[in-house]
Amino acid sequence: MRCLRQLFLVSLGVTAWALHESDVGVVDWNTKLIGVPLHGSPHTAPVFHGDYVLTATSNNVLAALNATDGSIVWRSIYDAEDLIMAFTHHDNIPGVSSLSGPGGSTLRTYDLETGHLILEKQLHNPVDGRLHEPQNLGISLLRSTDISLNSTTYFALTNGDSVTRLDETGDILWTWKSPDQGSLVLYSHIIADPSTVYLVGFAKSFASYTLHVTTLSVTTGELIASVNIPANIKDEQSKFVAVSSQIGSTITACVNWLEGSTLKAAVLTPDLKGQIMALPGVKYDRISDFGLSTNGQFLAIKEGGAAHVMHFDPQASSLRPIWEFGDAAPSQAQSDSHFVGGLSRDGQPRVARIYWSNVHNKAIHQTLAIHLSEDKASASGFAFPFQTLDHGVIRHVAFDGSSTGETHENTRTLLTTTTGSIQLWQHDKMQWVREEALASIQVAEFVELPEKKVVMSHAAVDEEGYFERLQRQLSDAKNLPQYLANFARRFATGSYATVTTSAASSSDEDTLTRDAFGFRQIIVAATSYGKIFGIDSSDGRVLWSRVLGLGWAAKVGGAIIPTKIFVTRTVSDPEGPQIVLVTQRRADNSLVDTVLFHVNALTGDDVREEHQSIPRTALEGLDAVMGPLVDVFMLPSENRTIVMLDEYLQARLYPDTPSAQAEFESFVPSIHLALRADVPGQRQILGHQLGLNFELSQFYVAYPTWTLSLPPKEEIRAMIPNTRGPIASIGKVLGNRMTLYKYLNPHLTLVLTSFPPSSTCGIYVLDVVKGSVIYHASVPAAGGVCDTQATLTENWLVYHYFDDEFSGTGQSKGYRVVSVEFYEGDGPDDKTKSSELSSYSNKTLHINAYEQSFIMPHGITAISPTSTKFGVSTKDIIVANRKNSIQSIPRRLLNPRRPKHKPTSEEQEEMLVQYDAVLPDDARLVLSHNYEVANVRRIVTSPSLLESTSLVFVYGLDLFFTRIAPSGTFDVLSENFNKVQLVLTVAGLGIAIMVTKPMVRRKRLRERWYQ
Repeated sequence: MRCLRQLFLVSLGVTAWALHESDVGVVDWNTKLIGVPLHGSPHTAPVFHGDYVLTATSNNVLAALNATDGSIVWRSIYDAEDLIMAFTHHDNIPGVSSLSGPGGSTLRTYDLETGHLILEKQLHNPVDGRLHEPQNLGISLLRSTDISLNSTTYFALTNGDSVTRLDETGDILWTWKSPDQGSLVLYSHIIADPSTVYLVGFAKSFASYTLHVTTLSVTTGELIASVNIPANIKDEQSKFVAVSSQIGSTITACVNWLEGSTLKAAVLTPDLKGQIMALPGVKYDRISDFGLSTNGQFLAIKEGGAAHVMHFDPQASSLRPIWEFGDAAPSQAQSDSHFVGGLSRDGQPRVARIYWSNVHNKAIHQTLAIHLSEDKASASGFAFPFQTLDHGVIRHVAFDGSSTGETHENTRTLLTTTTGSIQLWQHDKMQWVREEALASIQVAEFVELPEKKVVMSHAAVDEEGYFERLQRQLSDAKNLPQYLANFARRFATGSYATVTTSAASSSDEDTLTRDAFGFRQIIVAATSYGKIFGIDSSDGRVLWSRVLGLGWAAKVGGAIIPTKIFVTRTVSDPEGPQIVLVTQRRADNSLVDTVLFHVNALTGDDVREEHQSIPRTALEGLDAVMGPLVDVFMLPSENRTIVMLDEYLQARLYPDTPSAQAEFESFVPSIHLALRADVPGQRQILGHQLGLNFELSQFYVAYPTWTLSLPPKEEIRAMIPNTRGPIASIGKVLGNRMTLYKYLNPHLTLVLTSFPPSSTCGIYVLDVVKGSVIYHASVPAAGGVCDTQATLTENWLVYHYFDDEFSGTGQSKGYRVVSVEFYEGDGPDDKTKSSELSSYSNKTLHINAYEQSFIMPHGITAISPTSTKFGVSTKDIIVANRKNSIQSIPRRLLNPRRPKHKPTSEEQEEMLVQYDAVLPDDARLVLSHNYEVANVRRIVTSPSLLESTSLVFVYGLDLFFTRIAPSGTFDVLSENFNKVQLVLTVAGLGIAIMVTKPMVRRKRLRERWYQ
C-alpha cells in the first residue's frame, strides 16, 4: 500500500516537470571540474605520466587528465575530513597510489586508465593522526617494483614516525615505529634499495635542527642503525634535500643540507658510518628538489641569484654542479624562475626553466639537456605568448621530459596560474586550458540579456539626402523576402521556439541577446582565485573573464575574496546590465580592506573607466572602505544604491552621489539590521538602526535597538535573510471556502546556530525590527557537527538535519526534512495584514504555525526554492544531495497540512494527499538525471520571461544548469499541438463563411419580401 501511495505522490510531482531523454544536454548542461592543483608540495603537484597528467587539487580530488585534449579521464573525490596528503605513480606498473587523512592514515591505489579503486587500506586510526605544518610534513609514499618477480611493494611513511611495508594486495608485511613517537625526531623522506630502507628527518636541538637518519631492513623492518648527523639547520625542510641514484640494481642515497651558506652532503650506507662532504668556496642561499631527486640531481641557488644544477655521482661518491643558470635572479627585466626536471625517452635528465620576460612581454622556456655519460650539458630555449593579463602569474610548472628532442616542436609543459587555470603548452602553442577556478566560485548571479534589435549604423541620418536615404532603406530591406518566407513557414508549420529547445544562439554573429523565453542569460561568477567570469547560461561557455587587480597590495602580495554580488542595472536601464562585486582584499601584511568592482555584465569592461584600454589590463577596483565589512546590502530603489557597514558600523554608500545620499536618507527609517556580537563567554544578536550623530561621525552610524542573548557557548553559524520575490497570493483558500492568510513579515531572518555542550543545532526565525523569536527549534548535531541546511521564503521554512538519536518506539536514525508554514492569527479567516503591519505591534506575534517532519532518503548539501517572474507558479524546493545529484521536491509533498488520514472531500479540493513520513526517492524527480554534480555549495535560481519556468544554476566542485516548471508549462502551447490542423480549420471556416455569406444575405432578402 505504501508503494502505491508513493507512486501516486511521485506522479503528482512529475506531472509538473519530468525530463525526457531527448532534453538532456538541450535544456541543461554540466561542467565537470577537478579544482586547482595543490602545487605547494611535490607530493601533490601535477606530474606527467605518459599521455596523462596526474594531480591532487585544493578541492580534495585526485584526478587524471588527458594530456592531449585536457579532458578528465577519471577523478576520485575524497571526503572533506580525508585530505589528500601525497600520491605517487610508477612507470613500470600503470597505477596511482595515495595517502590521505590525518597523518596519512589511509592508503589507496587506483588503476591508471580507468580510475577504478584497486586497494584501500587503513594504516592507522585517523583519530591518532598527528597534525604538522605543512599538513603533509612527515608523510611520504614510496612504490617499489621487483620486475623479476612482477610484484609491487609499498613503503608508507605516516605521522612522521611510522613506516609500514605492504604488498600489492594490501597485506601489511611489517610496521616500524620510532621509539620517541615523533617527540624529538620527525622523519620526512624515505628511500629504499633492495636491502635497506633509509629514513631521513629532523632532530630537534636547543638552537637549531640536526639531521637524523635511520636504516631498516627491507625484509623484516628491524632497526639496523640510527644516528644524528652533525648539522646546524635553522630553517626546517627548505634547507635539506635527500637524493638517490641507481646504477644497475644498486641504489645509493645521499642527504644534502645547507649549514649557513655552505652546502654539505653525506652518503648514506646501511651502517651509517659514512663521511660528511662540503663544497668550499661557493655560498648558497637555498636548495630545493625540482623533480629529479631519484636521479641524483637537485637545485642550489647561490647568494647572487645564480642557479646550479647539482649532481650526485654514486660511483665517485661526489657532489658537483653540472650547469649554472647565471641570470636566474628576479629583476625588473624578468620574474623569478620555475625549475622543473624530467627524464627523456632514453632516461637522460632534462631541466626546464620557465620565467616571464618584461623585455619581450612573453614567457621564456629554457631546456637543459644533460648527458651524464659524456659529462656535458647544453641549453636551448624559446618564447611563448603566455597571456598574463588574462590568467595572472605562473605559479607552478610541470614538465614532460619525454617530449623533448633535438628540436622543441614537441616539448610539453603544464602551467598552473594564480587565477586557477591549467594550461598545456606544446612548444609555443597552447593546446588547451581548463579554468579550474570555477570549482571555487564564491558568489554568482543571473543577469538578463537584451532583446535583439536592429542597430542603426548610420550616424548622420538627418543630414543624408533623398537618394542616400533611399539607398539606405533598400539596403535595410534586403532581408525582407527571407523574413517573409520564414514567417510563412513558421505560421504554416508551427515551428516556433518551445520550452524544450536550446536557448543557445543559432546566428553566425552569436550576439549577446536573449531567446524568445528569456532562458538565455549571463551568469556572473566570482572565484576565490581573483577572477570573475561571465558564463552563457544556454551552454556553459565562458563569454568573458577578468582578473581582479590587487591595487596597492600587488607590491606586498594578497588575495581578493568575493563577498557579495549585486545587479545594479538591468536591460531596462539605458546603461545596460551592470553588476557590482563586493570583495575583501587580504594583503600579506595582514591588512584587510573592502574593494568594489563595477563591471559591465555583457562585456566584462570596467564601468568606471571612460576609455577601455586595449589590450585590457586587470580590473582595478574602488577602495571603498579601509577595513573589513560587517554587512552589505542594496536598497530596493531606482538607483540601487549599495550600503556598506564598516567595522565601526558606519554606513558607506556606492555610488556616493547626492542623489544616492538623498535616496538613502529616505530609506533610513525603514532599515533594520541584525548583527552578531561576540561577547566573551556568550554570543548575542543585536538589532540595529541607522542614525546621524555628527559628534561621532560624518556618516550614518548603526546603533543597537534590541539584544537577543543566546545560551553560553552557543555559536552562530549563519544568518540567512528571507528570500524576497513577488507574491501573487496572500492566502490559501481551504476546501470549506475559508482562507488561511500567509504571515508575510518582510523583516524575518533565519539564524542557524550550534551548541557543542549539548550536541544540538538551533534554528531561529527572528523579527529583526524588535528581536522577537517567531520560531525556534533544537535538533541533534550528528557526531557533534551541525550540518543543518535551511531556507526561508515568504511564509515557508524548510530545514534539513541528520537525526542520530532514537527518540521513541519505532524511531530510527536518518535524515529529516522539516516543513513549517506560518499563517496570521489563530486560524482561518483571522487576518492581521502582517505585510503592512508595524513590527512594533503586538499582532506581529499573533501567528499560527503548521509543522511536519519527513524522512529524506539522502543527506543534502544545499537547498533553495524556485523563483518565477510574478510568483504565480508553485514554489518547489531544489536540493543537492550527497549522491551527487540535484533533485526537486514538489511543495505538495512538503505541505505540513497533509492529513494523516484518508483525505476528506474538502481536503481533496485543496489537492492535499495523505501524509507519508518517507519522501519518495524517484529518479523522475532528479533534475541532473545521469550527471554527477559533486560537492555542491549553493543553488541559485532566477525567473525567466515565462511565469511557469525557473532557471537553476548549481555550483560547487562541478557546475550544473537546468530549467524547471513546478506548475507545468501552462503559459506555452505544448510541442505536440497541431498547428497545421488549426491553420486548416481556420482557413476552412473562412472559406465556409465566404461561401455561405451570399446565401444568407439572399435568404434574408427573400424573407423580407414575403413578410
